[in-house]
Amino acid sequence: MDHATKSFGQRLEDAGRERGRLCVGIDPHPYLLEHWGLDNTAEGLRTFSLRCVEAFADSAALVKPQVAFFERFGAAGFAVLEETLAGLREAGCLTVADAKRGDIGSTMEGYGDAWLGETSPLRADSVTLSPYLGVGALGAAIATAQENNRGVFVLAATSNPEARAIQAVPAGTADSIAQAVIDECAAFNASAREAGVAGSVGVVVGATVEDPPRLDALNGPVLLPGVGAQGAGPAQVHSIVSACPQLGFANVSRAVLQRGPQVDDLRKAVIDTADQFRD
Repeated sequence: MDHATKSFGQRLEDAGRERGRLCVGIDPHPYLLEHWGLDNTAEGLRTFSLRCVEAFADSAALVKPQVAFFERFGAAGFAVLEETLAGLREAGCLTVADAKRGDIGSTMEGYGDAWLGETSPLRADSVTLSPYLGVGALGAAIATAQENNRGVFVLAATSNPEARAIQAVPAGTADSIAQAVIDECAAFNASAREAGVAGSVGVVVGATVEDPPRLDALNGPVLLPGVGAQGAGPAQVHSIVSACPQLGFANVSRAVLQRGPQVDDLRKAVIDTADQFRD
């Protein structure tokens, strides 16, 4: 089975088993460009990103370009993002475009086509989505993901402190908005659960969250930012995803990228970090 027959959730589970359950970010922040001795230009962005592709494509289970750092260069930045995603795709490395899109109706359908459509130059294996217009409003993008054996990661309990006041508020029968988001995502994965395979509607849960939501019914991937520079480590990750450890992926960016600019150093940083997130 391959991309044509396996769901994103299944392929990600396989990649985590082979390479360790680590998602590595490509975050071309200005200070990192400077740290690597590169200009804060589209050409500096391209050099940075393609070195990451070379280092991560054969070592990371999942690679996450942060779209904002490409967008700031306009059309030239999007061209680099297309090249970056294409390079990872051609190497067979799974990707998540960290775009955090969220809207309703035909606009959400447009976002789904842009990031998950089979012919889009920006297509990734998955994309991050914001549910604060309602999880149901994401349905068009989720449908596109499912049609193309791709996936989504819906923001649920994020690691930034500003989110706590909103995400901890009770919602309906759930004890928090974060839990309500996860419960609705679990419903999208119900048919996969019945088939005995991992679903492809995942969530984002910060590894630094002190009172994380329950994940036992999700049956989908969990992306856990906040590992490394933000203070969380393997113990926090393992605790949060104890109900589904094979689907929990720690997200590390700065701690790896600061080891650049040499490709071999970056690759070694990925392998060493991924070893902390194996069975």
